[in-house]
Amino acid sequence: MDPNPKSFPILSYVLARLPSLGPGSKPGISTSEVDIEQPASPPLKSLVPPPSSSSSGDPSSSSSAAVQIEDDMPHLAHPKVLASMTRAISDVSQTRSVLKTLGPRPDHEAVDKARAKLMDIEASLAKQLEENVLSPRPSDVDRLEWRAHLSERENECRKAAEKEKQVYKAVIQLEEMHDAYERLLKEAEERLVKIYRQAEDSAATATATATEEFDENAEEDEVVNEEPNEDVIGLLHEASGKGVERVNLSGRRLRFLPEAFGRIRSLVVLDVSSNQLEFIPDSIAGLENLEELNAASNLLEILPDSIGLLQKLKILNVSGNKLVALPDTICHCRSLVELDVSFNNLAYLPTNIGYELVFLQKLSIQLNKIRSLPSSVCEMKSLRSLDAHFNELHALPSMIGKLTSLEILNLSSNFSDLTELPDTFGDLTNLKELDLSNNQIHALPDTFGRLDNLTKLNLEQNPLVIPPAEVVKEGVEAIKVFMAKRWLDILVEEERKSMLEMQEQSQTGWLTRSTSWLKNYVTNVSEYLGSPRGGSPKDPFLDQQL
Repeated sequence: MDPNPKSFPILSYVLARLPSLGPGSKPGISTSEVDIEQPASPPLKSLVPPPSSSSSGDPSSSSSAAVQIEDDMPHLAHPKVLASMTRAISDVSQTRSVLKTLGPRPDHEAVDKARAKLMDIEASLAKQLEENVLSPRPSDVDRLEWRAHLSERENECRKAAEKEKQVYKAVIQLEEMHDAYERLLKEAEERLVKIYRQAEDSAATATATATEEFDENAEEDEVVNEEPNEDVIGLLHEASGKGVERVNLSGRRLRFLPEAFGRIRSLVVLDVSSNQLEFIPDSIAGLENLEELNAASNLLEILPDSIGLLQKLKILNVSGNKLVALPDTICHCRSLVELDVSFNNLAYLPTNIGYELVFLQKLSIQLNKIRSLPSSVCEMKSLRSLDAHFNELHALPSMIGKLTSLEILNLSSNFSDLTELPDTFGDLTNLKELDLSNNQIHALPDTFGRLDNLTKLNLEQNPLVIPPAEVVKEGVEAIKVFMAKRWLDILVEEERKSMLEMQEQSQTGWLTRSTSWLKNYVTNVSEYLGSPRGGSPKDPFLDQQL
């Protein structure tokens, strides 16, 4: 919810300084609202980048990072510049306060489920309305009266459907508000950059002229670079009519791929890494035999939906781009064995990715902004390596233990977001290498001692209490022994409690049975002796004889 200092350095700086400006510095915002925006904390804490293994927990690194931006941009410390910037981002402050009241951003899986539920409700409503219209009119009911009845029933159906949709609409609306907030952050950062430039250079006209010249030169360069690369043209001519299987265009400064690439149906390996590609043409769907696609280190912001038609694709590398989302159709690439989407701007993975990519063995999603993994990831029974370090993971799916083939897991550097691991973690019995460094984990799960094959473990920069520091220093084997003994003690204690409960129930049952027997005995005796006062006990045999 707070702007990332790496993406919005000036905005983070200004928001962190809001409390020091006083109640009158921000028009339309009261002192209490400022307190909501910036709780009591060191003034420039939000500007400090996430801690690394060398600087985590070091107060000096916090102050040095704060000083760094003032050294690089000295005009930020000027009161007038800061006041002007504060006024320019009042909309960001207000929106952030509202979002903090409404709650955190829902994960992508919850949003997808909400959309699916809305579609189900709409389909059910349409069916109800159709049945309502086609329902026969009873012979004893007037036509106009029947129409009024149908209209009333239709309104009731619509109201019930609308009431049911409210919860799911709220989830989607909250997601849309967070999307709008991110756009607002980008616009605010641009405004602050503009303000700073004006303060840095009083000759605004000269700055504008230089900017215009830069834009014109950029346009000229773009026009020049739009010409197709001669190597690409030659390759296309060579490939036409021939069975070319491998094409390497890495590091050619390509800005685009011609649509004609989709006609090389024999292509098995395509390497277009380390170029300047901003998009991949939809015609790539024509590469029906493609097994490996390397488009790493480009400028891609999206992947085409048609990528889902590459049924034979086994290796896909789109790391080091600007992707903000993966198309849902990527789940249709069911032959994928390796998927590398690291070093992008992804906030989530497709909801159904685990249900479809059942043959995936290696998943690299490090250096993104992913907040949660979809629960379907737990269905990747073939997965052997999962690298999710440097993200914003808050937790792992509860059924993560179903990944029984997993051998390498890197969850390091999720910093303040990752605080615990689920109990099913101990079911990852094939795990060999585990990196949990630079997180906020206080205790390993009680089942941790069951990881018999674990030989490499990194727990640095965590506030661990269980196991204690002296055990951690002894290494992975000591940690496994400690956690195994702890788990055994827990099982013994549970067994002891269970036995006590069984004994109590047994004693209670014996006493209940004894009391019941005694009560029945007393009742029978009482009935036998309980004749009317002054009379003698009744004898059925005697009564019969008489």
